[in-house]
Amino acid sequence: MKNIAIIEGGYSHERVISLQSAETVFQNIDREKYLPIKVRIDEEGWFAYHEGKKIEINRNDFSFGTIKFDIAFIVIHGTPGEDGKLQAYFDMVNIPYSTCSQLVATLTFNKFVCNQYLKNFGIKIAEAVLIRKNETINSAAIIGKVGLPCFVKPADGGSSFGVTKVKVEGELEAAINLALAHGTQAIIESYLKGREVTNGIYSTKNGIHVLPITEIVSENDFFDFDAKYNGESNEITPADLPDDIANKVKSCTKKIVEILDLKGIARADYILQNNEPYFIEINTVPGLSSASIIPQMAAYEGISLTQLFNEVIEVAIQ
Repeated sequence: MKNIAIIEGGYSHERVISLQSAETVFQNIDREKYLPIKVRIDEEGWFAYHEGKKIEINRNDFSFGTIKFDIAFIVIHGTPGEDGKLQAYFDMVNIPYSTCSQLVATLTFNKFVCNQYLKNFGIKIAEAVLIRKNETINSAAIIGKVGLPCFVKPADGGSSFGVTKVKVEGELEAAINLALAHGTQAIIESYLKGREVTNGIYSTKNGIHVLPITEIVSENDFFDFDAKYNGESNEITPADLPDDIANKVKSCTKKIVEILDLKGIARADYILQNNEPYFIEINTVPGLSSASIIPQMAAYEGISLTQLFNEVIEVAIQ
């Protein structure tokens, strides 16, 4: 039986969601094949939780006591699980992991860099401006490029922390400062008016499996943290879309997966504007809690989470 580390926690505001996601993974691991052990990585340190004990991890080879791990199932949203840091570490200690590679994780974690990269391949994206910390904010010039209303968000954050919908120019600077409090850079994006949809994928030995499309109808001004995690949205799976529009979204997701060489579980978010999917972002360690969208997509297709996780793990260790 192989030992699998379910890696939770992290150093960002998304830690609380990571713990919920990790519990879902832990409960649904195939125990006939794997022994799951939670490993928490946060400001306190690196600790395994096993048989009622909390034991420090030996970072030289990612082990504790006599236990060595055969695979890492990364469920840290944000840093260091979604930005390439843990992937690079596991490459060095030669332990396979459940996500995309270090290079792809680093690229996709910065939304601005990722979107500009994908734009070169014909993926439709919103107009955007990038602001770094301590950079002068020229509100008039920014609004001149992206228009109003616009969205301001961290380039390297998630779970809608630090996101603001700006309706008048006077709100822009405060919104940028809020985004910079949650990330190292801020993106200001044109507002795309349309239906919001998201499309999940996961790795199988037969290639990437594209899950159903989910439409997100937020009760709030946009799909913010409360809409995502506190029930203030309707998530409709499958999305009620004409076949040609649904096929456009899935084709776009497949293209992005191929361009980025994505592995593991991921979710691509879009706005449908004039029946065309405009790419918003890719989540390479998406939420897997009971409130999250990937489990909803899998359930609609009759795919158990145990089956889904088995597929992802088998691809990672082959």
